[in-house]
This record gives sequence, structure tokens and C-alpha cells, in this order.
Amino acid sequence: MAPIKDYPLRYALTGELHARPFPTLSAPATAVFLAIKQPKDAASRDKSADLAHLRALLDHYGAPRPDATATHYFGELGKYRLKWEQHTEFVTYTVFRDDLSERPFDPSEFDVFPDYWLADAPGGRITSALLRIMPRPETDETISARLRDWFVPESLAVADVLEGMAVVASDFRIDSSGHMRIAVFADPKADCRRVGRIVQRLCEIELYKAASMVGFAMVRDIGPKLNALDDQLTKLMAGMRGPASVAEDTLNALLDISVELETLAAQSAFRFGATGAYKAIVDQRIAVLRETRFRGQQGLSEFMMRRYEPAMRTVQSAERRLETVSGRSIRASELLRTRVDVDRSAQNQAILASMDKRADLQLRLQHTVEGLSVVAISYYAVSLAGYLLYPVAEATGIGKGLLTAAVTLPVVAGVWWMVRRLRKHLE
Repeated sequence: MAPIKDYPLRYALTGELHARPFPTLSAPATAVFLAIKQPKDAASRDKSADLAHLRALLDHYGAPRPDATATHYFGELGKYRLKWEQHTEFVTYTVFRDDLSERPFDPSEFDVFPDYWLADAPGGRITSALLRIMPRPETDETISARLRDWFVPESLAVADVLEGMAVVASDFRIDSSGHMRIAVFADPKADCRRVGRIVQRLCEIELYKAASMVGFAMVRDIGPKLNALDDQLTKLMAGMRGPASVAEDTLNALLDISVELETLAAQSAFRFGATGAYKAIVDQRIAVLRETRFRGQQGLSEFMMRRYEPAMRTVQSAERRLETVSGRSIRASELLRTRVDVDRSAQNQAILASMDKRADLQLRLQHTVEGLSVVAISYYAVSLAGYLLYPVAEATGIGKGLLTAAVTLPVVAGVWWMVRRLRKHLE
């Protein structure tokens, strides 16, 4: 029996599920996270430039290069370990080191990325973070004291995650060196894979939070234009009520508004969809951490509810509003089409009435012409009858005038009867 053929992408699709494993980490350790986004849209993004930028970093450390089709990479960079991932809109670099600097969140930790390499990036930094992974102290008061020194208390979000396996904290602010700060106090008994998953999820929360906020910035940009189009459409629809409005002028103005709305919808469709997807990932990553409150302070979900959710609701509201205004534009077009149809129907009725009037006049004219035709035909018929009966008149001695007078009435009656019969036959 011949073996069954595999679908060409079977192994590639299965391998994709296992291509990006979580890192393995144990406290103490340091992680440096960097995400770079090209200014272009995802459809026109040059992914080869991202791969070339990765190769430049690997060449700097003398590390082996990935193949030309790689979308992820994990390898050694001297005393560091690098995890690189290529996403739809951005690439991420996460560098791990199995020790801690003396100074918490030392900006020099970011020096793992050379300055010339950062300057040649094919896009801009959308976010970067320094993560400090430490053994969990014996008392929670020690953690609280460190957090007060490292973070802004007003914005601090801290939580006990995974049934006490770690305490994670961040204020989600950019410090003076340009990075986010994230602290992880891992239980010494925690498995290194579990610690790696915690760190990976924290990086993803920061990444997708920053990426989804791009949609919020877009909404701020298109907001004034959408307001202006909404006002124009409202005034246009209000003007359609008056009998003096000209359908052609209204149609041209409505077409201009519809084109601008469709352009806005096309330009923002990808960003709206991406923002919704990123928000869902943020919510899911926080949920899987199974956080509990730490010493009565706000957790990650509470911080997001107060600071992040309002921005996402603004994006969702703008998306719904754009759909609503576009729907109003469509309904206005339908109303205008109805009005044009009604006006056209009235014009057709006026034309039909005019045609009926002309047909009636034509019928009257036809009857008039018909009477004149009887006279004309009768005249020639009497003349012909006279020529035919003149010999009889000479034979009988009757005068031509008398004979013509005698023939006239029968000839006129006969012609009138024949014309009438012909008209009835035609009708």
C-alpha cells in the first residue's frame, strides 16, 4: 500500500507551534527587552531589513547567523543569550544574563546593544524594558521597601502571581534612561521554566500594551477630521428636507463626504483590527498570571483597568463612530436616491400628461383634417362623375349644372361613408 502524501506545509505548520519556546531562567538574572517597529504598515514592511539588522548584531558578537527565512532565533552572545522574534508589525530582542548588576536597573545593561547598531535600526523603538529577576526575600516588607525605592508609588502595580511563585512589579513609566522597569521576585523553589514563562509574559504585556496604544494615537489624529465629516453630513442631511435643495449639488457634496469616509476607513481598518488583537493578548497574558493582591496594593489588572482600558475604549468608540457615520452616509445616499426617484416620477407624470394633451389635440386636428379630406375628395369625385355623365346629359337634354347638382349630394355622402368606414377599420 502506497503511503499517503503529506500536505506541503504540514511539518512547517506543526513546527510553528513549537518554534518559540519560553526561556529558562533562575534568580538572579537580568533581561533586556527591545521592540523595534518600522514606520511602514505591515503590508509594505521590509522584513528582510529586520533580518539584516539581526545579522549585524550577531556579527558583532561573532555568533552564528540564522537562515534567510528565519522568523525567530535563539542563541548565545558571549555571556548573554539572545531571543529574537519577528512579528507582524515589529521585531523583539530579549537578552538574558545570569547575574545582577550592583545598581538596580543600571542603564549600562542596555549596552548589550551597540550604539552604532541601534542607530542603524530599520525602524523606531516602540518599547524597551529592563527586567531584574531576584530571589524572593523572606519578608514581604523587604519587597515593599525596594519597590518604594525603584518605582513611582502612584503608578506602581504589584501582584503575587501563579500561586505565590513570584511577585512582579512595574510602574509602566519610562525612566530617565528611556526604559521601562520591571521587577520579578521569584520563589527559590520555582521551576526555571516557570520563571521564564513569567518573564516572557511580562515582556509581552509591555509589548502589546505599547503596540495597542498606537491605535489610540491614530484615533487622536483622525478625530478632528471625523468630527468635521460628521458635521458636514449632518448639515447636508438637514438641507435635504427643503424643497429648494438641488439634488445634483447635494449628490456631489455627499459623494465628497463618502469618499473621505471610505478613505478614513481604509486607512484605519488595519490599525483598528490590530489594536483589538493586541488588547486581547494583553488581557490574556494578565489572566494567565493568575495574580492576587500583594499587601493591599493595586495589581496589573487593576492598573490596566484604570489607565489602559479607557484608551482602548476610546479606540473602540472611534471605530464604532466611523462605522456609524459611514452608515449614515449610505442612508443619506439612499434617501437622496429616493428623492431623485420621486422627482423623476413626477417629471414622468408631467410628460405623460403633456403627451395626453398633445394626443388629444392631434385627434381633434385629425377630425378636422378628416372633414376637409371629405370635401376635397368629394370635389374631385363630383368632377369625375360630371365628366362621366355629360354624354348622358346631352342625350336626355338635361343641363350640366343640374346634373352636377344632382350628383353632388350622393357623391359627398358616399365619400363620407367610405372615409368613416376606413377610420373605424384602422382603429
